[in-house]
Amino acid sequence: MPLPLLILALSAFAIGTTEFVIMGLLPDVATDLGVSIPGAGWLVTGYALGVAIGAPFMAMATSRLPRKAALVVLMGIFIVGNLLCAVASDYNVLMLARIITALCHGAFFGIGSVVAANLVAPDKRASAVALMFTGLTLANVLGVPLGTALGQQAGWRSTFWAVTVIGVIALIGLVRFLPVRHDEEKLDMRAELGALKGAGLWLSLSMTALFSAAVFALFTYIAPLLGEVTGVSPRGVTWTLVLMGLGLTVGNIIGGKLADRNLAATLIGVFIAMAVLATVLTWSSVLVIPAEITLFLWATACFAAVPALQINVVTYGQAAPNLVSTLNIGAFNVGNALGAWVGGSVIAHGLGLTSVPLAAGALAVLALLVTLITFRQNDNAGLAPVSN
Repeated sequence: MPLPLLILALSAFAIGTTEFVIMGLLPDVATDLGVSIPGAGWLVTGYALGVAIGAPFMAMATSRLPRKAALVVLMGIFIVGNLLCAVASDYNVLMLARIITALCHGAFFGIGSVVAANLVAPDKRASAVALMFTGLTLANVLGVPLGTALGQQAGWRSTFWAVTVIGVIALIGLVRFLPVRHDEEKLDMRAELGALKGAGLWLSLSMTALFSAAVFALFTYIAPLLGEVTGVSPRGVTWTLVLMGLGLTVGNIIGGKLADRNLAATLIGVFIAMAVLATVLTWSSVLVIPAEITLFLWATACFAAVPALQINVVTYGQAAPNLVSTLNIGAFNVGNALGAWVGGSVIAHGLGLTSVPLAAGALAVLALLVTLITFRQNDNAGLAPVSN
């Protein structure tokens, strides 16, 4: 296993932790800075919008740099952003710090995915991308619970100090161990922007957004679903999230191997599994054991799609891999916001928490339809292969 891949995974772990840990620290942040919980919640929204809006601009800003140099610069921005979070004197400074941190997120994962894919043989690309994204899944399994516990014990700022240290270690690893490729193609901004014209690319980005919406329509409201419908205690909810995090990790690894064999079949199968399991959860959520089993399988199915979605977008945007893979990360975050809104709307209209999984399943079906259209167009046009 190439050491540079592990460094990229560590970087992903740090970025994923700083994105999601704020949700566990909201009460502490709100109390310390004298704002309401909804006000503190905007720190989550601000980060997501920073990723979605800033990703393509950062990709273009670093487009003339070698990929190693671009990743080093982006990790430097990440460190500065987390340092500002740790020393933020008020809410406005913290919001600005969160946005600064978010700017590096999309571009780092986008460029990092291209680098990871180029570190291995062509038939191992999806597995390499999956390994990098394992850092993101481990952020949910370990980083968020540990970061929340640290913040609750030593103050929320201590969590951002800890993430800053991890960022510095990752930066040293990138500088020391990431190879410099002298055969990288020189980026042409006209070619980069020209690569955005194909219908297949935009269908693929839509596929990513709908996938993420299907995930977050349910995941955003998993705690109230478990607490009010399943009857799980707050501590039980925490352990359920750990179990789901393990499912995400397993799914990410399995998905990378499956995508290396057949990209189209992997995505189609994943979306079918997501739709079926989300629908099953509508009924299994009333009992603890069936609910836990369903959620583990659902989480496994969900993250099996991540490496395949990333490779799929790069396949359609081969002339601009940095930009299109970064746009794909932005699409993930657009889907996050869309899914949370859909799930919240279901609850707000009085349909009940058990209807939230149905909404997630419906979004997975929409993602499946877009997937079928995308690969049908691919076959008709004789475009990039969808299996290896």
